[in-house]
Amino acid sequence: MRLTTLCYIERGGCYLMMNRNKKANDENEGKWIGVGGHLEENEAPEECVLREIKEETGLEVTDLRLRGIITFILPDWGNELTFLYTAKTETEETLPCSEGTLAWIPISKIPELPLWEGDRIFLPLLQSRQDCFSLKLTYAPGGALAGHSLLP
Repeated sequence: MRLTTLCYIERGGCYLMMNRNKKANDENEGKWIGVGGHLEENEAPEECVLREIKEETGLEVTDLRLRGIITFILPDWGNELTFLYTAKTETEETLPCSEGTLAWIPISKIPELPLWEGDRIFLPLLQSRQDCFSLKLTYAPGGALAGHSLLP
């Protein structure tokens, strides 16, 4: 199982979103997601997410919080365990990113973007819950969401 991180950085009622449109053979191609990536050897999730934020955006963040753990069942790509974070920043300008185009999107407009169906389940939880949740998202071959369960 792959171990990954994902972070939604907030500034002024917006999340920093990445349109995955630059990387070859990207399983996220054309989707809008937060920033993050794969844990490297001997790396804790917090170290990974901070490294990925720095590499992909150049931003310094505050108030980094673990908000959820998502188990992705992905028959096309292999299963993944993702540590979901939120953070804040005062800085608007980001570095160019080699994986996609970064943009500050008002949180209320994010549902209008091309997202993974599972993201449409956990993104509202970041607004409605303060605790750390566990969510299982099961995808069918081809990428359609086949089921989900929010675990206690």
